[in-house]
Amino acid sequence: MSQEKLAEVVGVTRQTVISIESGRYVSSLELALKFAKLFRCRVEDLFGL
Repeated sequence: MSQEKLAEVVGVTRQTVISIESGRYVSSLELALKFAKLFRCRVEDLFGL
């Protein structure tokens, strides 16, 4: 899935997706839950400390 499509599906900008991927932005809980639901996994599988 492209960054643009992912951003569209979860309701953010492509720049937000890029920032999350690069570790420059910490996702909100609501956004993290949207990602987990979309990818059918746990939030912990996507984000770690």
